[in-house]
Amino acid sequence: MSHTPSISLHVVTWNGMDVFPELCKSLRTQTVQDFRLFIIDNGSSDGIEDFVRAQMPQAVFLRNPKNLGFAAAHNQGIRYAIEHWQEKDLSSCFILIVNQDTIFSPTFVEELLRDTQTHPTVGMWGGTLLRAFREPAGEEGWKETILSDVIDSTGLCASRGCFFWDRGAGEINQGQYRDSQDVFGISGAIAMYRAQALADIRYAQEFFDADFFSYKEDIDLSWRLQRMGWGARFVPGAVAYHHRGMYSKEKLLWWKRWQQRRGQSRIRRYWSLRNHGFLLVKNLGWLEFFAMSPWVIAREFTRFFYVLLFEPRYMKAFIDPWIIFPRLWRKRRLIQRSRRVPRRALLKWFC
Repeated sequence: MSHTPSISLHVVTWNGMDVFPELCKSLRTQTVQDFRLFIIDNGSSDGIEDFVRAQMPQAVFLRNPKNLGFAAAHNQGIRYAIEHWQEKDLSSCFILIVNQDTIFSPTFVEELLRDTQTHPTVGMWGGTLLRAFREPAGEEGWKETILSDVIDSTGLCASRGCFFWDRGAGEINQGQYRDSQDVFGISGAIAMYRAQALADIRYAQEFFDADFFSYKEDIDLSWRLQRMGWGARFVPGAVAYHHRGMYSKEKLLWWKRWQQRRGQSRIRRYWSLRNHGFLLVKNLGWLEFFAMSPWVIAREFTRFFYVLLFEPRYMKAFIDPWIIFPRLWRKRRLIQRSRRVPRRALLKWFC
């Protein structure tokens, strides 16, 4: 790499003081400390600004008056970083997106940066993301965080029916994902992006699609980057931990899955269903649709009738894509016109 890498690490916070200090502690132990820390708060009421001012005075802190969502808040940080790198080669600048409920191992940033040196056409990186759990408060009145060996994500996968999931989610980490390799995408819980790649898929003031608000915007971004020829890499030695708050594909019996769905936050479930429609309208090309239509149609009919019969409160999620359809279609036209890879190239990820 011809230039020394520049790193901007971004955290979006929202009433997360129960977990945010653990993230801050893990950042202080990083073997690579040459990064700019940018914290975007979405109108929290838990005193996080005072904490940051006192404990992390080097951080750039932006406070929004209300919760703008994961996507819009991260767009603020990405724009800030790119604008301050105007005199630099963006291909050697990296933006590390981090959830407030994550914990880094000491060499996490170092491992990802090492992989960037030999993969100039890769636009996104992720590591071995394991799960963290909070034990119930004991007599002392505090909770202990358990760093487990249960896998949360080793990259994003896609099926022929356009179902997307975190690879290895729920499995015990026994070294089955020990090899570095290309993947479809990276979980937005912790993902590092090449600034040049993000600049390539920019739409007006957006990098992540702000219409998504939260959930599945990482899949949308991964799909768009792949279409522009920017690959994704899984780096197993970069280990981090995540307090998982949303259901993901795991090896569970069907009634256990149903119980998990019932236990999800209603707003999270609604966003997940709605944003899936946004994904398909924007990103599913005609060739991809015709090649995978039996699986896509079968899955969408199954999804629709499941919600209709068992979760009718969420039916609005199927209407919302049509409400903003003109805006989604404008984004789709730009995505489809600006592709750099052959139309058949993306089909390899939909297995």
